[in-house]
Amino acid sequence: MNHKAEGSPKQTNKMETLGYMAGILTTIAFVPQVLQIYKTKSAKDVSLAMFLLFTTGVGMWLLYGIKSNAVPVIAANSITLILSMVILFFKFKYRNSKEV
Repeated sequence: MNHKAEGSPKQTNKMETLGYMAGILTTIAFVPQVLQIYKTKSAKDVSLAMFLLFTTGVGMWLLYGIKSNAVPVIAANSITLILSMVILFFKFKYRNSKEV
């Protein structure tokens, strides 16, 4: 007996909407950090190890989304990967900045 739930088009649309909403929220969560680092020209409190691991994980999620043709996963992780790479860029750019 197959218990896999196919779902109606309406249910599928609700799940895709949920995926997009989750992606939007988790992606825009990085914007304040990017702006704060840019404004203060300091990324000293950003953990390099955490962001390297996180960026690698986001890249893997992006590949998963591409391979499984999951548009919400692709959209969210593409933008998150860019924001995460900006934070890493700032981490290296401002690593020798003197604190005011």
